[in-house]
Amino acid sequence: MSTDEFIDLRSDTVTRPSDAMRDAARNADVGDDVYRDDPTVTELERRAADAVGMEAALYTPSGTMANQTAVKVHTEPGQELLLDRESHIYRWELAGASMLSGVQTRTIDAGDRCVPSPEAVERELVAEDLHRPGTGLMALENTHNYRGGVAVPKSRIDAAAAAAHDAGVSVHLDGARLFNASVALDEPAPALVDGVDSVTFCLSKGLGAPVGSILAGSEAFIEEARRVRKLFGGGMRQAGMIAAPGVLALENVGRLATDHANAARLAAGLDDLPGVSVPEPDTNIVVADTEAAGIPAADFVDACAAVGVGCGEFDTYTTRFTTHLDVDAEDVDAAVDRVAGVVTEHGA
Repeated sequence: MSTDEFIDLRSDTVTRPSDAMRDAARNADVGDDVYRDDPTVTELERRAADAVGMEAALYTPSGTMANQTAVKVHTEPGQELLLDRESHIYRWELAGASMLSGVQTRTIDAGDRCVPSPEAVERELVAEDLHRPGTGLMALENTHNYRGGVAVPKSRIDAAAAAAHDAGVSVHLDGARLFNASVALDEPAPALVDGVDSVTFCLSKGLGAPVGSILAGSEAFIEEARRVRKLFGGGMRQAGMIAAPGVLALENVGRLATDHANAARLAAGLDDLPGVSVPEPDTNIVVADTEAAGIPAADFVDACAAVGVGCGEFDTYTTRFTTHLDVDAEDVDAAVDRVAGVVTEHGA
């Protein structure tokens, strides 16, 4: 690796498609998917549904579209969406639930559990009456992005979902990095989601596809989701050219363990730096706290970029580094060395 090479740890969305994926895109058998005659998209959706143990699946351009489609299908305008205050749907999706589905979001602090306890769910769910909208949907997340890529155990997902179902409320799981959780917990993906009504997962993160996410659920749910995807502008034509790399991406689940090992290596290296505190990661997301070093995250990110390491500001003193299939152990060690120089130069 050249010392001038940029080590991009901003996100696992920055991966480049493999030569095999590029070949698959070029040679894909295609049709018009709005008419449901693109065989490659159909194959991807079938395999994706099987991968999470759901009846059916829908290919979407992005995880945000997949999540917002789920919200739209599960709710009626004027209802309430209950979700963790640090969840991706709430923090990073441009108030889409209110803009696109006309639902009110209400947050709950799931804390270190990353999903609310059954008692918290029971306490926070709202029944419809003359004054209150009624909870139409609860959303959970696994792995939990903002809380550090935590792999949430099946028992917690199931318990929260069961409490919602007891009150007649549907449950959607934002599983953008679901397979990272599956690998980290040594739990099959279908088992992790068998307690929820719908799930999304991204092909374009750790699995390495250039574009696309999946929404999965019952056949009836996906039929309605297909209409909502069209409403949101997600009806695609010869989409097999981007779906074909997604089919290959599903074969990359097993190698996620390498990303996790590299993340642990990165976390240990950064944690050894003076004034930098990094908890051991569950998966491929590493969160570094530089408050003791006296370096605000915004300055830290800029300084790291200047020495050829990409990372992202999370909070005032916290920065996210994300490992993926385009970085190896050598890259990780080089990144730690470069960041060490940043801490030496900019630390208190």
